[in-house]
This record gives sequence, C-alpha cells and structure tokens, in this order.
Amino acid sequence: MKITFYHLDTFTDSLFAGNPAGVCSLGSEWIDDSLMQKIAAENNLSETAFYIIKNNRYHIRWFTPAVEVDLCGHATLASAYVLFNIEGYSGSIVEFDSRSGVLRAEKDGESIRLDFPVDDISRIDKLDVFKSCFNHFPAEAYKGKTDYMLVFENEEEISSLEFNRNALINLAIRGFITTSRGRHSDFVYRFFAPGVGVDEDPVTGSACTTLVPYWAEVAGKSKFNAIQLSKRRGLLKCSLAGDRVEISGNAVVFMRGEIEV
Repeated sequence: MKITFYHLDTFTDSLFAGNPAGVCSLGSEWIDDSLMQKIAAENNLSETAFYIIKNNRYHIRWFTPAVEVDLCGHATLASAYVLFNIEGYSGSIVEFDSRSGVLRAEKDGESIRLDFPVDDISRIDKLDVFKSCFNHFPAEAYKGKTDYMLVFENEEEISSLEFNRNALINLAIRGFITTSRGRHSDFVYRFFAPGVGVDEDPVTGSACTTLVPYWAEVAGKSKFNAIQLSKRRGLLKCSLAGDRVEISGNAVVFMRGEIEV
C-alpha cells in the first residue's frame, strides 16, 4: 500500500521554523488505527494528521508518536494547506469532521484561518499539585477538557521554564499550557505534553482554544497577537468569536512523497 505523505512547517513563513506536521491523504477509507499510530511514531513529529473524504465530507484524525488526540491545530492547518495548494480543492473554506466537532479552515490572503470551538475551563484553587512540575510556581491554574493552563507572572518566567518530566506525566493529562502577558505581544505561552510523547511542542494551535477565552476576559478585548516561546518560535493571530476561536497562520512545504506499508 502507498500513502501520499506531506511534511510541512506551520505557523511560520520560513522552513525550519514553526511546528512540523505530517499529513497523510488516505482517499475514501481509514486504514487500521494501529497502522496510523505506527506511521506517526515512525514520522516522530509532534502530530501526524490523517484525513479522508467520504460522502463529500472531509474527516480528520491526529496522532502523536504515542497516542491519538482529540484536537490539533497545526496539523489541521497543514492539512488545509495541502488541500488548498496541492491537492486541488477549489473552495475557499474546507470543513473537517473530527472528534472535536466540525473544524473550519478558510483562506485568508496568504494565511489560513482556523475556526475551532472554545475550550471549557474551570479555575483550580489549590495549586500545591503543581509545586514540583516546573522551576517556577504559577499564580493561577485552570483545567480544560484535555489540558491544564498555568498562568505565570511574566514572560521571563515562561522563557526560563524547566519542567519535571515525571511530575507532569504523573498528573495524567494531555498537556500543560504555560502563559503570561508578553513584552512584544499580547501574551506568550509554551506547551508541554510528555504524557503523550511530546516533551515540548513547538507551536500549539489548539492551546489557543483555552488561552484566548482567558486572555479575552483578562484584557477586555477579542483580538490577539501571540508568541509561542519554543526554540522554533511560533507567531499566531487569534481572536474570540462567540463560542469559537479563530487562529491564523501560514505553512511551508518541506517534503512530499509516498509512504510504503
């Protein structure tokens, strides 16, 4: 069996920056779940997306090297880029059915704008559970559907964060969004997910479904410029639109070819 495969750098205008994503175009039928997981592990990227078109609807799934996840921003962006720019999709908006509902991607000039559902977050009052997770202690903490969001005092703390891998894994959740106000952006963040095989993700679009509602309430506005402070850096424009979050970014193709399995 041959599977069409693309490797893109996302949330960037340049190669070797942003977040790498794999995209596998499967035609009209899913392959076996275990095979998708093995392909994602072999790719060893933070996410590999797999999509099909069936009954005139696109369906998308995402796998880290270790597990399938419910939502991924950058690999959805990469998949939309492939459809718009390589595989001949003629529309300006593509909808993906997913485990997180309907996700939309729209051409927006040179960028692609994602439309995702907002996360449902609740405040955590007792912070002692996080005392051994990082070298800095958060000022606030929240729990979303799949991630914790920890709010720190300033950008310097985010930049210098070091994590305790075992402590994060022991809390048995997908990931940890760490954030603060930014010096040159509305907010900054980093994302750690060792429990699902990704110690630190370079640019995490799905985290904005948690971050944007929080910062909208804090700042009293709906549009934001954000920077993910990973080594590869990510630049995102995002906004709150009712119960949806819009996340815009670019992508660059690094490689295309075939997987033989």
